[in-house]
Amino acid sequence: MSDPNPTRGHGFALRFTLNGSATSVEVDPRETLFDTLRERLRLTGTKGACLEGECGSCTVLLDGAPVTSCLVMAPQVDGRSVVTVEGLAEGARLSALQAAFVRAGAVQCGYCTPGLLVAATALLRDNPRPTVDEVRRGLAGNLCRCTGYTKIIDAVLDAARVTAEEKA
Repeated sequence: MSDPNPTRGHGFALRFTLNGSATSVEVDPRETLFDTLRERLRLTGTKGACLEGECGSCTVLLDGAPVTSCLVMAPQVDGRSVVTVEGLAEGARLSALQAAFVRAGAVQCGYCTPGLLVAATALLRDNPRPTVDEVRRGLAGNLCRCTGYTKIIDAVLDAARVTAEEKA
């Protein structure tokens, strides 16, 4: 009788930094980062809609760069740094960007929100005072079916303004 789980005993010991903390978990080497985050580590903020890298709902930061976690194989993050939407808050306090999304009403069904927040975090880190067009380009690849994007763009611009005022 053949083993119904051919990877049993052949796991990959994955060690990486997750939301600022050292993390170790055994994964199937054929497993995506998305599956590892949601199923093994129970970080359910990262959403999976298309699971083909088209919608952006599963976006995380890998070494600071936004990536669709459904297209990254879990072993690829060994020794690297991953930040999920759960890692954006400052303890119990929302980040400036998260608070701006709430203020602007940019959160409706919420399915796309984690990926948008992660992508916008990278955008604002690299470009703290973006224009409307730069926000649109920075969020390209993140699809939203509920908001029409206007409130999302407004939230990103508001977060940039608030952050600049806090630093002044």
